[in-house]
Amino acid sequence: MRKVLLAATICLLLAGCGRYAGLGSNPSPSPSASAQVTATEQVHTASVRVGQRLELVLHSSNGMSSWTNVKSSDPTVLAPVVDTRATAPVGVTLAAFQALRSGTATVTATAAPKCPPNAACPMYVALYTLKVTVTR
Repeated sequence: MRKVLLAATICLLLAGCGRYAGLGSNPSPSPSASAQVTATEQVHTASVRVGQRLELVLHSSNGMSSWTNVKSSDPTVLAPVVDTRATAPVGVTLAAFQALRSGTATVTATAAPKCPPNAACPMYVALYTLKVTVTR
């Protein structure tokens, strides 16, 4: 398990070269409007400035499906952005948002258990939340 976690961490670091990785309760991006903030499933709060882009990288847990239904609670503050060049390996969900105006928005995603066909499956859903504060 530690080897998988280490490999995933190395991949994230390599994929994020040249980008700011927000790992903590107060990731403060650089003042440049073109800067990006990257968050993972371990991050639950982020701060971005108007004009910046927030990239979300979510990894599915063992026995769970990939994260789906990634959305912003207020698209007038944090609007979804489609990146047709983005590709992710199996089990990784990528999402991007553009900060449009000052305010707060919550990004949510869900995942369900993976169950084999014709087998009993537990009825629960995992919920990921990221509270985003957008400032000028």
